[in-house]
Amino acid sequence: MRVFEEHRSRLFGLAYRLLGSAAEAEDAVQDAAVRWHLADRAAISVPAAWLTTVITNLCLTRLTAARARREHYVGSWLPEPVLTADGALGPLETAAQRDLVSLGMLVLMERLTPVQRAVFVLAEAFDYPHREIAEILDIEESHSRQLLHRAREHVAAQRRRFTPDRSAQHRIVSRFLAATLTGDLAGLEQLLAEDVVSWADGGGTTTAARRAITGKPKVLRYLLGLSRHPRSALVSASVAEVNGHPAALLRVGDTLTAILAPDLDNDRITGLHLIVNSAKLTFAASQLR
Repeated sequence: MRVFEEHRSRLFGLAYRLLGSAAEAEDAVQDAAVRWHLADRAAISVPAAWLTTVITNLCLTRLTAARARREHYVGSWLPEPVLTADGALGPLETAAQRDLVSLGMLVLMERLTPVQRAVFVLAEAFDYPHREIAEILDIEESHSRQLLHRAREHVAAQRRRFTPDRSAQHRIVSRFLAATLTGDLAGLEQLLAEDVVSWADGGGTTTAARRAITGKPKVLRYLLGLSRHPRSALVSASVAEVNGHPAALLRVGDTLTAILAPDLDNDRITGLHLIVNSAKLTFAASQLR
């Protein structure tokens, strides 16, 4: 299994980008390990290509099943957050690399078809040429090009255009976190865009807004309500890199209870992703131990 272990980290990063779930990505990697163990390895000339094909197609099967499950999901569905400062999702050295694993981007990719998403991830995040993508997905090269074009169009139509540098992001998120925890209305008004949208993923297991909250006035009321919650005094908070960008980690004692990840456009917060579903926090919590 030495050869497989050499590829495990890359396979997990690919599976996570395809599925938006660390738990499901780990399961897919384990399934790929079983297939590698049972395969006639003497007949596999390029292990990296073989494993990429296996993990991609395992994820396509999971994506189809996940879509059906998410139709019945309680409230907003958000991806599982991953702490990335230690390289859990591979190199995130450029703004483009970080953007492709952001929670906002993963939400957008949920709206692509499974095959569109696979082509988009393989091309944009892993720089595969269309010839190799076509082989992995068993499609024509021209079809791969069409799928990537449509995926790019769909994503570009819904993306913000300017993200500040990492130090500026950290300052903005730190200011936002402090203003939220203290109920600083003026501070929040300065940071939120007029058309800001907030999504909360509680999965029906804990109290959370079940629909997106749209517009600065409504989001302000929502955030001020969080700051006045009886348990807010028990919360400790910090800023960490989550999916390539600064986000707020909220704990009660040693338990991670929420991750709040903002989307930024210039110096304004345009989106908020609040994950409070304990099942979605399991992987990130394990990274903090």
